[in-house]
Order: sequence, then structure tokens, then C-alpha cells
Amino acid sequence: MLKRIGAALLAIVAAGMLANSAAAQSGEPIKIGFAMALTGPLAANGKQALLGAKIWEETVNKKGGLLGRPVKLVYYDDQSNPSTVPGIYTKLLDVDKVDLVVGPYATAQIAPAMPVVMQKGKVFIGLFGLAVNSEFDYPKYFAMIPSGPDTKAAFTEGFFQVAAAQNPKPTTVALVAADQEFSKNACEGARANAKKYGFNVVYDKTYPPSTADFTPIVRAIQASNPDIVTICSYPLDSVGMIKAVNEVGFKPKMIGGAMVGLQATVFKQQLGPLLNGIVNYETWVPSEKMQTAGAIDLLKTYQSRAAAEGVDPLGYYLGTWGYAYLEALAAGVEGAKSLNDDKISDWLRSHPVNTIMGEISFGPKGEWTKSRMLQVQYHDIKGNGLDQFRGMDTQTVLTPPDLKTGDVIYPYEKAKM
Repeated sequence: MLKRIGAALLAIVAAGMLANSAAAQSGEPIKIGFAMALTGPLAANGKQALLGAKIWEETVNKKGGLLGRPVKLVYYDDQSNPSTVPGIYTKLLDVDKVDLVVGPYATAQIAPAMPVVMQKGKVFIGLFGLAVNSEFDYPKYFAMIPSGPDTKAAFTEGFFQVAAAQNPKPTTVALVAADQEFSKNACEGARANAKKYGFNVVYDKTYPPSTADFTPIVRAIQASNPDIVTICSYPLDSVGMIKAVNEVGFKPKMIGGAMVGLQATVFKQQLGPLLNGIVNYETWVPSEKMQTAGAIDLLKTYQSRAAAEGVDPLGYYLGTWGYAYLEALAAGVEGAKSLNDDKISDWLRSHPVNTIMGEISFGPKGEWTKSRMLQVQYHDIKGNGLDQFRGMDTQTVLTPPDLKTGDVIYPYEKAKM
């Protein structure tokens, strides 16, 4: 009887090994699932991230895939609506049976995916989520955003550094933020920076995400007479806020900080000269100090396809990072030599990752060990033509010092002349 049981167990094991071998030999793809904003107010950025991801998929498959198997992206439009996200990730994991998942774009979209991903114990690399893991404390979360260990403060640290270096130093600041996850996190960091650099906060309010007319908000800020203004906003808000600032003729000494959307070419072209003087964050610019061979190659491919795909023509903001966050996942898979989420997570936490955006190391809560956030100033923009945004003619990197390309035009009014 024991011999027969032993033989049966051996047969089962052998059958399993044959099945696994057959799956590997058949080239069954490794499925990577995610949601992405392809419609709605976040789509200008989400669509360029998707093209970057598609180019990664094609590139890695030409090189033989991962673990000797091709990869296949499985994705759905989250419509820039956080309420759609949990259902998408449930479908990806329970119905589509994807092997791996990565995040959607933006803090407000990543946060609602976290409970689903955590329940399944999956590695999760979020794309531009600010301090998402500060509340969840999930050990398998990794942030593809160059904010570094002090996440909330990173978006406006450079803004306050530049302001504090002026002579005479400005002393008062107004803070305004959308009542959404990213903006509130960034504004919390701005409050800390204001205190750190010795600024007196004279205005500190949020506005509803549904706000369409920003003129009353700008007038209220203007009435508080701040020296500098820090705005923490999502794309359509950023556009509305800048238009209102120009219409009202509001001229603080510095304005900007953490305005999402201004990094996308579509909004740069839409606003044109209205952007002149704004100091705001960027995550990558085409300066010689930041270009890598991988980024240059990716952007050549991206830009050759952008028109046909109907996406941002340059891809500097999310096209590059949509490629890079899948590079990070792939490094974890190849490093761990496994699709096991625990092993991938362990490898990512203990090894630096080489990407087209440079080398990345992940620290506590999955954030980068070193910040690489930029503050730039837009200037000398004439009209709405595209070519002026291809290089560095209309933007100057102000911080960090090792990536600086020039000095601030101060006060803001001088850049408007």
C-alpha cells in the first residue's frame, strides 16, 4: 500500500513538473495588469504613460521577454475616476489572472487600489503617487516618483529654498490646495517647508475638486497680500488657476510650487505666455545634466509614434516614467528569478535598480532613498508653438543645486515683461 501511495505521489509531482515545463516551452506570456487614466482630466498624462509602457513591452519582448517568456500588458481605462479603480484591480487579479500588477497614474487613483492589492499580497509599483504608503505601510509597495524619503515636503522644498535665498527675503506665504489626496499631501509638506524656512502663513485653504471658476479664489489670496503663493493642484485646476492669476493681474513675488499638469505639453501650449514667471515642480527635463542614452532612445521612439497615438508630442513627463516603472518591476523579476511577489519585493528592497531615468534605490515605505525633484521656472514663452518646449530655452532648473541650469527671475512680475 505504501509503495502504491509513494508511486502515485511521484506520478503527481512528475505530471506537475511536465506541466510547468510545457507552459514555459509554450511561451505562455507573463501578464502584467494595471489601470490607467485614458479619459477624463488625468488622461493627458495617463495616455503618455501608456505609450511608454507599450514601448517597454515591445522592447523587452524583442530581447527575449522575462524569465524566457514574453510579456503581455493587460490594462483598462480608469476614466480618471478613483471609484473605478478597485473593480479594475479585482478583475485583473480574479478574472484576468494576471501574474503581476503595477499602479495606475496619480495619487488619487493609486490609493483606492491599495486594499485590493494588499489583500492579494502583490508587489505594487505606483506611478507618481505622493506618500500613498504613509498610511498603509505595505511592505510590497514601491513608489516610482522622485520625491525621496521626505515625500510630502519634496514637491515644494525647492520652491521655498529659492524664495528664502532672495534679498530681501520674502516673509509671508499663501497656501491653496485642491481637496484631494495628492494636493492635501503636498500642501501638508508646504506647511512644513514654510515653517522650516521661516515664512508666516497668511492664507491656507482648500477648494472643492469640482471648482471651475478660480477667480474668486485668486482674489481672496490677493486680499491676504502674501509675498509668495504655493499652489497644490490637479491639471485642470492648474490651468484655471494660472488663467485667473493673469486675468486678475495678481503679481506676488513668486507663485507656483506643486501644480500638476504644467509638465504636460498640451497644457504648456494651451497656456503659452501665461506660464511666464511660474516656478513649479518638474520630474525630468531635457537638460544635458539629466539625459541618459536610454531616455534619449526611448524619446526618439515615443515622439515618432506620438501623433498616431494621439498623445503628448514630447513625452517628457509620463512617457519616460511609464517605461521606467516597468523597468523597475522587470529588474525585480529578473533579480529574484521568480514571479513570486515576496521574492520580487525582497530583491527590490535590497538592490539598486537601473532605469532610463538613472539608478534608483528604494527605502522605507518603498520611497526613493534620495530625492530628485526639480523646481523650474518658465520664461520667454512666445505664442503657443510646440518647438519652444523641446529643449531648455523656455525653462530653467532652479533646484536641486547639482541639476541647476540658471537663476530665478525675481520677482515674478519681471518674467511677465
